[in-house]
Amino acid sequence: MALASPLLELPLMDADRDRVESALLTSVRTRDAYLTEIASHLIVAGGKRLRPVMTIAAAQVGSNVPVSDNVILGGISCELVHLGSLYHDDVMDEGTTRRGVETVNAKWGNLQAILAGDFLLSRASEIAASLGNDIAGLLARTIGQLCEGQIEELRHTYDLSRTVPSYLVSIEGKTASLFSTSARIGSIVAGHDATTIDALTNYGTSFGMVFQIVDDLLDIMATDEELGKPAGHDMEEGVYTLPVLLTLAEGDATADQLRALLGKPLSQDERAHALSLVRAHPGVQSAIDSARNYVQMAEAECNRMPQGAATDALRNAPGALLASVIR
Repeated sequence: MALASPLLELPLMDADRDRVESALLTSVRTRDAYLTEIASHLIVAGGKRLRPVMTIAAAQVGSNVPVSDNVILGGISCELVHLGSLYHDDVMDEGTTRRGVETVNAKWGNLQAILAGDFLLSRASEIAASLGNDIAGLLARTIGQLCEGQIEELRHTYDLSRTVPSYLVSIEGKTASLFSTSARIGSIVAGHDATTIDALTNYGTSFGMVFQIVDDLLDIMATDEELGKPAGHDMEEGVYTLPVLLTLAEGDATADQLRALLGKPLSQDERAHALSLVRAHPGVQSAIDSARNYVQMAEAECNRMPQGAATDALRNAPGALLASVIR
């Protein structure tokens, strides 16, 4: 299910996104046609490019002129990290489709997918280094945070005792950190002052938290048709996200029924039963309330930025994400 964003509606964003697409394809072009094909597979498949969009929006705060080529490169470095992580995720999850096409591991095998993911990360690092030591160090730290967040999730697979703090630490690492870095890179390269840079960095973190909580809510609340995959896939795989953890934490009859189902791989009928339990429980609303708190944090950071069209779009974006799950 596609998540809309007011960031995509900025007046200059269409032209800048064309620059992003061109630069992305250029960044993975090599002398080896086979590697180029594999590395560009998900780029060609499309995507909203929300991380470079975040970089561009951050750079445009207080301005109404096209961003520099270096801002585009900063956004590209973040998108390549994201794509590399998707290649690796699909190997770990044994995924077969993404963005409407075969995954790299399904089409070419796990070994090629891992190496191509590594290649994308190396290209991201190379581009970041061209923008200066500060950007290179920032992106390197972010790649580490992605790994830390993913490990935190993996170590609690099928773990009925997983806590909400564990979940929040995980999504801050595996998702929010890259949005935060995307915004910070855009603000640094654009030459914003320290207050604006810090505000945009904090904004990116809060936006990323909303993004992941909403994504996890959709896995519970949306239909198979809306998702393009079976709803409740995370539970089936033993990944217990915020609405599930909040349901389990209640200790009521529904929590007991859910606990009896989870802790192991689910059959199709068990997954459907688990979904019905979580969907009908106040834990979903509690998860929405948690996301709303991050929306408010993001909006508060916008008050610390120069005002204008870009800041307005940033202010509206987290709430628009959350609105997609409030029915």
